Formats: sequence, C-alpha cells, structure tokens
Amino acid sequence: MKNKKILITGINGQDGAYLAKLLLKKNYKVFGLLRRSSNYKLQRLDYLGIKNQIEYYHSELNEYKNIEQIILKIKPDVIYNLGAQSFVQYSFGNPTYSFEINFGSVLNMLELIVRNKLDTRFYQASTSEMYGNTNVNMQNENTPFNPASPYAISKLSAHHLIKNYRESFDKFFCSGILFNHESFLRGIEFVTKKVVNGIVNIYYNDGPTLKLGNLDSCRDWGHAEDYVKAMFLIMNAKSPDDYVVSSGKTHSIRDFIRKVCQIMNINIGFKGKGINEVCFDKKKNKKIISVDKKYFRINELYRLKGDPKKIQKKLKWKPKFNFDQLVEDMVKREIDNMKSKSKIIF
Repeated sequence: MKNKKILITGINGQDGAYLAKLLLKKNYKVFGLLRRSSNYKLQRLDYLGIKNQIEYYHSELNEYKNIEQIILKIKPDVIYNLGAQSFVQYSFGNPTYSFEINFGSVLNMLELIVRNKLDTRFYQASTSEMYGNTNVNMQNENTPFNPASPYAISKLSAHHLIKNYRESFDKFFCSGILFNHESFLRGIEFVTKKVVNGIVNIYYNDGPTLKLGNLDSCRDWGHAEDYVKAMFLIMNAKSPDDYVVSSGKTHSIRDFIRKVCQIMNINIGFKGKGINEVCFDKKKNKKIISVDKKYFRINELYRLKGDPKKIQKKLKWKPKFNFDQLVEDMVKREIDNMKSKSKIIF
C-alpha cells in the first residue's frame, strides 16, 4: 500500500504522532485531523521532526458534516481513528459529549464509507478500559466486557459497531484493544507522565510534592512506538479482525514509582496507609508523593492484564520495549527535556 493516502484523527496526540512517523517512513501520504483548538499543539510532531510533512485539516469529531466533506475530499485508503474524549473522570460529568465523540463520530464515518461505497479501511482505537473489573487473570479478545465508566461504555459501543459493520457490509474495519501504552510524548494528565515529570522536577528543581490516587492500581504497560506498529500490522493483515495489544504483564503505580526512583538513584520508602500514605526520599527525608482522595476514580478499576497471544501468533507482532526499558526511556527523555533551554510541554 505504498504511496496511498492515510487519514489520522488525533494526529497531534502521542499515538497519532508516532503512527504518522511510522507511515511517513513507509512513503505513505499522511493527512492529519486536528481539533480547531489544536492549531498550536503540534509539539509532538515537531519533536519527531515530521510536522511539515503532513497535510492538516481542522474539525471537531462531532462536526459530522465537516468530517464528511474532509473524507470525501481526501478519499483515504485507510482511516486511523485515534481521536477521542479519553479522560475517564471527565466522562462522568460529560457523558453526552463523550458519546458524541467516541461513538457518534465513529458511526458517522462508518456510515459515510458504506453509503458512498468507499474502499476505505478503518481502524478503531478501542481500549482495555472496556473490560472493567474482571475475575479473568488475562483479558483476551473473548473476555466478557464490564465497562466501569461512561468513557469505557462509549468506547465499547464503538467497538461493537466496528464488528457489526464489518460483518454486515463486508468491510475492512478493525479494532485494536490497546492496553496502557506510554512514552515521553504522553500528556501530563496521564499518571505515568505525571509521575516521571513530577519526580524529575522534584529532583532537579526542588518541585512540589506529587499528589496521586490509588497507588495499588495495576496496569499492563507498553511503549507507544511498539503499539503503533501493531496498529499498522492490523490494518495490513490478510483479513480484518480485532486484536488485543498488550505486554502480558502487569505492574502497580507503586511499582512504576519505584522503578523511576531506582533509575534516578533515589532511595525511597513508603509510610502510612490509605489516604495518609506518603512516599519519601530517605536520604533527604523529603516527601515526594502524597495520596489525595481527589485523584481516586469514582468507580475504581483495580487491575488490567492483556493477553497478546493472538496478535503475536497471527501477525508476528513483537514489542521492542519491556517495562523497565519503557520507564528508562521516559525518564531519560524527561531529564533531557528538563535540562534543555527550550523545554517541551505536552
């Protein structure tokens, strides 16, 4: 599919930026959809050195007519739908908007492809949040879903829609059920970035104590670079299907904190329980992290662990980064950025 046209929604996010870089290396023509408020938010694309290699269009995902005009103008060979309202807590206060963006926009694009008889492949960014709290040790493509937030419900609705339209209209529509995947390009509102940025800031700038929620929440973490390669493999497979993309291992936020501090040679300890727990630097006897109930979820999701056997076997996907290498990469880049004269803020 060289030299074919690709449209990426949410191109200025972490995944969109890494995916665009991958596709440009393969000589694809890349088009990016930006929110109207995102004109100046191209730091990730600039950081990767590809900002000027992409043709941009502006629209909110729930501006359905405008989206239709853009797609009919480009006539993309593949759409990677990475744009979303992706904040769990926000979805509780704004469920209607979350559904408009995460479900309504997908329905609109699928209908557009079917109605206009476009030969466009469609990738939907599904999420491990759809599983919710489950008694299953490892979640795979056949694990029952139990969404625990309006965000997860909206994404699950779109996930089901992909399968329904694929089977009903014989279309190359796929979902990647991606478990947590991180990098230096993550936004500060995500816990991994918040932890790395906060601890580096404390170490180098004597920054403020970091406030977090449940330190024992467990997630299956991988590197975003590996996960966009999985997206590409899914969309270039012989036949359309849905795949879990994960590391197959789980770590707690506490584990993540320990690994960051180990890399930075900070000897830490924990004391107290529940909302009174703190993490402190033993050498300096300084508090680094405190637990704040403000950052607990309304409906806590305790543990996620994906089973990647299907994509590893069928599509030969093999991630380059393990957990330790992921954290090392994030810390190194964060330190380099902190020392830089022109700091990048995502």
